[in-house]
Formats: sequence, C-alpha cells, structure tokens
Amino acid sequence: MRHELVVIAERLGVALKEREWHLATAESCTGGLVSMALCACKDSGDFYSSGFVTYTNRAKQKVLSVRDETLDTYSAVSQETVCEMALGALTVAEEDVSLSISGYAGPEGGVDGTPVGTVWFAWAILGNIIEAKPKQFSGNDEDIIYQAAYYALERLILLVKNLPPSNV
Repeated sequence: MRHELVVIAERLGVALKEREWHLATAESCTGGLVSMALCACKDSGDFYSSGFVTYTNRAKQKVLSVRDETLDTYSAVSQETVCEMALGALTVAEEDVSLSISGYAGPEGGVDGTPVGTVWFAWAILGNIIEAKPKQFSGNDEDIIYQAAYYALERLILLVKNLPPSNV
C-alpha cells in the first residue's frame, strides 16, 4: 500500500476522533483499499468500524439496500447509487459517518458513454448526504483506484472539519 494513503487515513482518523465519530465505508471499484488504509492506522478502532465491498449490483442491493430501480435507471456509477450506498452503510453499521465509492477503474471501457476513470463519491454524516460528486481520474486501473481512495479520504477530512460545531 502506498504510504501517502495511510497518512491521509491517519489524518482522517484524527478529525473523526475529535468529534467522537465512527466511519463506515461502502466501496465498489476500490475493492476495499480505503478500508485497508484505515485499518493500517494506529488505533483505527477508535474511529473506523466497518467496510462493505459491494462490487456487483447484487451485492449493492443485498448488503446496502440499493434499490433495483436506482441501478436500472441510473447505473451503478451514478450519484443516485453512491448516495444509496452511503446511507445504506450508515444504516447497516449504525455509525455517524460514511463514504461510498463506485466507478469505472478499467482496464476495460465504461458503459453508457461513461469513460474509464469516472468515479462517483458520496459522503454522509449523521444520517444525511453531505456531498455527492463525480471525479475523472487518469492512468491505469491501479492508478485510478489509488487516486479514488485518496480523494475519498481527503475530501471527507475537509467535510468533517468544515462542519459547524452545532452539528457535533
């Protein structure tokens, strides 16, 4: 695992511990890399509880309660799907914070005109989606996976730190 991924995971751990929050993750294209980085942190159990790798649509449906209609209408790589994944992870894990990731890392092409390197993210805090957005990454499949994992953690640090104290 790349050292910078563990460093950013440790920074997220500090931010979550400051608020006494615990994180759950829902990953598709990153295949558990975010979870692995979080588990590599010292005292990760103080801020991280569980990770769900739901690579197939069926897993997204069964584990995280992503609706059939969502997948049929919008696809697995969409704002709607990652929002349902993030909320599903919060519900199943019964935690404060979640992040979800779904995308096309390659090496084969994406579908429906969505190119390889397209990744959707969603972050939920205290039962609400705080942000959902796509990013386009480049490189081979390994590069895209690492970039997506790093971005998901880095963005969550900013979201947690920028929430007003009244949301604690």
